[in-house]
Amino acid sequence: MLVVGAGPASLCIAAALLDQGLEVGAVAPESPQTPWQNTYGIWGQEVDALGLQHLLQHRWSDTVSHFGRGARDPADPANAALAHNRDYGLFDKARLQQHWLERSSASELRWWRDSATAIEHASDHSRVTTASGSELKARLVIDASGHRPAFVRFKPTPTAVAGQAAYGVVARFSPPPIAPGQFVFMDYRCDHLSPAQRQEPPTFLYAMDLGDDVYFVEETSLALAPAMPFAVLKQRLQQRLQQRGAVIEQIQHEEFCLFPMNPPLPELRQRVVGFGGSGGMVHPASGFMVGSLLRRAPDLASTIATALEDSTTSGEQLATLAWQTLWPRPLQLKREFYRFGLQKLMGFDEQRLRHHFHAFFQLPDPLWYGFLTNTLDLGELAGAMARLFALAPWDVRAGLLLPAQSSAGFSDQLSNDD
Repeated sequence: MLVVGAGPASLCIAAALLDQGLEVGAVAPESPQTPWQNTYGIWGQEVDALGLQHLLQHRWSDTVSHFGRGARDPADPANAALAHNRDYGLFDKARLQQHWLERSSASELRWWRDSATAIEHASDHSRVTTASGSELKARLVIDASGHRPAFVRFKPTPTAVAGQAAYGVVARFSPPPIAPGQFVFMDYRCDHLSPAQRQEPPTFLYAMDLGDDVYFVEETSLALAPAMPFAVLKQRLQQRLQQRGAVIEQIQHEEFCLFPMNPPLPELRQRVVGFGGSGGMVHPASGFMVGSLLRRAPDLASTIATALEDSTTSGEQLATLAWQTLWPRPLQLKREFYRFGLQKLMGFDEQRLRHHFHAFFQLPDPLWYGFLTNTLDLGELAGAMARLFALAPWDVRAGLLLPAQSSAGFSDQLSNDD
């Protein structure tokens, strides 16, 4: 097996393949030891089910969101926090990375520091050519190189691909920007914005107390095509902090995050198998992916290992089985449902979006949690959305019935931000 990439998706699937006793190599221009820059969050129940809670750096039980308009008067009911009553965790990036690297090292995974530039397919293997001229032969190539994959082809789409953009800082504050010991999943309060800014696409605060007066605060645009510029997000975060009187004393890390939320599925009849962003695995409604990587990698690796037990399995048959495991028909249908819903939300103004999310979190706990983690089956998902429509106020119902809007694509914005 040959895995392309050196990020979380690459290390995750490489480790799963090695657990199946397969011979695995990986190729990427960067070292797998290169520190990861972005943060990776996960719900507590999700990480507990995976048995990986020891890889968390922080865990919060006080988890809240805010969907009121907001007011300077703390007694205003619009400021009331909506408690989620679920733990949320933040991975220790270095520990998660080392977890996969140790599994790979124990099985003597071979790494090539090189760029994969071309690929050719024979009946029983594929051959990857690198920038240095090396040729790497494998029964199957798994492209885990991210949102602009080396080899995976995606289906054409008639609608724009939206990007989730976020700007954040890890910093010392005085006074705190959120309540000490708290995790804020979404804060859509907009009383720090001017009337003109409130007519622009809405953004929310994602924030957490990291201890010792250090907080991570991030201004996030859920999805927009083209994606919201980092400069706008930074300005809004500064306005939000200023309105709360929270002063940054020392910045320890600055984070810029941009990825596609609703791309089409990859072509499922191709010899290269995608995984992670290259496999279309970002949740189109929440942006989560790490939990999905951890849940789905073992099944994919098991399918590949079982198919390889038959020496007559062709390269095309192997890839087909892998894609069928990664994207069975029910999961494809769920994904299209999520994409349709996101397209609707992208047309909502800030008030309608606040109303939507307030109604969404009135759903029974297993339903909103299962929606965000993509763990509901197709029938449960349809039932949850029917209940949401019944719970939602009239302006949200009207918005859901209006035609979705389209705009410029994500790929153009990604190129402009490079």
